[in-house]
Amino acid sequence: MRRTWWHPAEYARRRPYLLARNRMTAAIRAFFAGRGFIEVETPALQVSPGMEPHLHAFATDLEAEDGRRRRRLYLHTSPEFACKKLLAAGEPRLFTLARVWRNRERSARHAPEFTLLEWYRSPGDYRELIEDCRQLLREVAQALGIKAYRQGDQACDPFADWEDVTVVDACGSFAGIDLLASLDDPVNPDRERLAKAATSAGVRVAADDSWSDIFTKIMVTFVEPQLGRAVPTVLRDYPVPEAALARRKPGEPRLAERFELYVAGLELANAFGELTDAVEQRARFEADQDLKQRLYGERYPIDEQLLQALPLIQSAAGIALGVDRLAMLATGASSIDDVLWAAVARVDG
Repeated sequence: MRRTWWHPAEYARRRPYLLARNRMTAAIRAFFAGRGFIEVETPALQVSPGMEPHLHAFATDLEAEDGRRRRRLYLHTSPEFACKKLLAAGEPRLFTLARVWRNRERSARHAPEFTLLEWYRSPGDYRELIEDCRQLLREVAQALGIKAYRQGDQACDPFADWEDVTVVDACGSFAGIDLLASLDDPVNPDRERLAKAATSAGVRVAADDSWSDIFTKIMVTFVEPQLGRAVPTVLRDYPVPEAALARRKPGEPRLAERFELYVAGLELANAFGELTDAVEQRARFEADQDLKQRLYGERYPIDEQLLQALPLIQSAAGIALGVDRLAMLATGASSIDDVLWAAVARVDG
């Protein structure tokens, strides 16, 4: 029988992880305060919880005082939309340690309620965020007195030179696939061309797999297992269809300014050079919700105020980093539940 998280013996086992987590969050706050960032708090209840097709939000109703009028709201899956409105308001550097919620997510690496560290620079470039990550992981490690981040038998040294690889180069090196060949039209990528290349590489492609489905299979099968092993890996410059909130790269409209950070084989952070073109952003949101409707029979409303705010942001870069996952890597914990002070209820009890 599984012991509850508050069972004295179970809590005693987890307490060293939790105390390390506290030291880690203190180091995070000190890191950003020392670089001129201000900490902000944003409301969890939002008109739109996030537009990613495969994310599922928790919904609730906001009732008027008379109890008769209601408005459907959602617990946010990220504080991103509110943070961008603060950028539009004129706040140049901000960060937040936000509680966020994602339904249908429960595993050793996922919890339905967890903490995201997000920070934004305006003006900003996504390459600046890479340097932020490098310095942050090193300062957190120093604060905790560790020399490496760990997952299982993998040890990842943040003080060594980091690996930096593009998505296109990674697909070519690890899978032998020319990704750009299927992206002559990034709005309507060539599904058949990518399917043929993936099949030749040994990926099983289903008849109803979209271009994005096939891309994900290539990444999971060939690319991600190679990342963040001995040193952290920055995987950057994603295809436009896989970067709905990122601006296109100058001179290469098939790719977008997005990177992900992998540490000890674990995806830790996701960053963008922010898209501030409201017309293009609306088109991407609508396409994502059309896909969500086809896949899951539901769609989320577009945050119209966000689209109104985007033109006020000249340039910006933003990133989301999983605080619980960083705590796992810093302590060597094997489950996300080990680094949560109190666990979320489970479907199975």
